[in-house]
Amino acid sequence: MVFIVAWSEEAMDFQQKHAIVDDLDRFLRRKKMYKKVGKPWKRGYLLYGPKGTGKSSLVVAMANYLKFDVYDLELGSLCSNSDLMCALRDMSNHSIVVIEDIDCYKEVNTKRFTLSGLLNIMDDLWSSGGYKQIIIFTSNHRERIDPALLCLGRKDMHIHLSFLKGNAFRILASNYLGIEGHHPLFEQIEGLLEKVEVTPAVVAEQLMRNEDPDVALEALVKFLKEMDKEKACI
Repeated sequence: MVFIVAWSEEAMDFQQKHAIVDDLDRFLRRKKMYKKVGKPWKRGYLLYGPKGTGKSSLVVAMANYLKFDVYDLELGSLCSNSDLMCALRDMSNHSIVVIEDIDCYKEVNTKRFTLSGLLNIMDDLWSSGGYKQIIIFTSNHRERIDPALLCLGRKDMHIHLSFLKGNAFRILASNYLGIEGHHPLFEQIEGLLEKVEVTPAVVAEQLMRNEDPDVALEALVKFLKEMDKEKACI
């Protein structure tokens, strides 16, 4: 993940965005507290929601904000604790470790370790090295995650990334079309977004089809109306 995503460009609810920033800031300034209570200086997040709702871009935005490195931990490539240790040794002491599609983790239990055991190893290594680490789990299907795993205390903050709505759409319009402030079609589009379930990725793709803001937004209105009509026919 090398592309830049700034918080101002992240198409999500303003209040949700501010809550995440506040949580990250609190994590950074509480080093003494973690040391005092004898816990690893780490924070866990669960990002969940339909595919295309911005989980990957949120990870990058968090990393850029913190100036942390990002490591994708591919569980399918790990066959033993030794493999895990080798992967962890290469990580810097200010890292975000991403474990994607955690709802599929049961497949890992057929190997020589369980996911809970894997996380315990990470805790031991990080607590002894004075690392400040963030673990981010992602899932398209939160309901499929083993409840026992959710109760492990690994995920301090659950972040639901849902379908696109009004204020997040305006950020996309600014990012892709350079529209600052109001546009006559915004209210109509925002009304349609309340009726249909469409992800930021799908709307972004629509906006990229024409550089003229008026033409692009008119096409988006047509697209959303067709979605609404199809929904009514179901």
